[in-house]
Amino acid sequence: MTEPSPPHGEQPHSEAPRDDAPRGDRPRSGLRGFGHAGSSPWTDLDRPPLDAARLSRDLVVPDGLWTSVEVVTETGSTNTDLAARAKAGAAEGAVLVAEAQSAGRGRLERQWTAPARSGLFLSVLLRPTGVPMERYGWLPILVGVAAASALGRVSETEIGLKWPNDLQVTVDGAERKVGGILTELSGGAVIAGLGVNVSLRESELPVPTAASLALAGAAVTDRETLLRALLRSFAELYGEWVAAAGDPHASGLLPAYAARCTTLGRPVRVLLPGDRELTGEAVAVDGDGRLVVRTPDGARHPVAAGDVVHVRPGGV
Repeated sequence: MTEPSPPHGEQPHSEAPRDDAPRGDRPRSGLRGFGHAGSSPWTDLDRPPLDAARLSRDLVVPDGLWTSVEVVTETGSTNTDLAARAKAGAAEGAVLVAEAQSAGRGRLERQWTAPARSGLFLSVLLRPTGVPMERYGWLPILVGVAAASALGRVSETEIGLKWPNDLQVTVDGAERKVGGILTELSGGAVIAGLGVNVSLRESELPVPTAASLALAGAAVTDRETLLRALLRSFAELYGEWVAAAGDPHASGLLPAYAARCTTLGRPVRVLLPGDRELTGEAVAVDGDGRLVVRTPDGARHPVAAGDVVHVRPGGV
């Protein structure tokens, strides 16, 4: 797989004003407070905007998965926007990235919010030809494996996957969530959404259990570099998975996930639908992507949906 190319380092510029130009005709500087009307994406230099044209040149290539890369300043939800396009017949491979989302959603309808340009907030449109629909449930896991692998490698950060697909990092000895994934069916397509906190500062975290790559000590936080690596990694793994008709064993997806899953081998408490609870040890992920929990009586319970809490040894 091709390593992500380094950022090009272009900086926006404006033509210097002529001294004899009328004040109203002078070009604006592009900086808030110096003649610019409205906010500028460059007012926070630690969070420059993404360059859609450059990303398209790098990612939309002949015979590649990605057919378009669009970056919008703000939207409600990239998943919702791409779902509408899927219903209208949009082709596979569309990538929609938002610098900010006002109605981002995660698993269990939880809201996802973050400051503008502080992370990667994107959705991709997939039409996995030849893959039985009952195997579509592996797609969020595939996104998680691709994201943890690519972002971890480029940022030099250890990123794990809490079942089913929360991206986790360790900050000050504690596991904290750095990203989440949500997939939805629409118009016969799968919309896979991903949100990753990249540069959030401690004071900006929505909850104490959240984190960012920067807080985890990432060596690289340039979002274009991270996004290129992520999308290239996903395209490679997705191609292998589709070629294997979505089989998690034949494609290598299941062992790749198990190797990164921070839940396996640990005591857990699973909060199940209907206010039920299951406690025991997470011993496996089965061929359907379910978490297998062994209770103290030795019984093994496959869990398809639920909120997992990692419990300290002896705390079950």
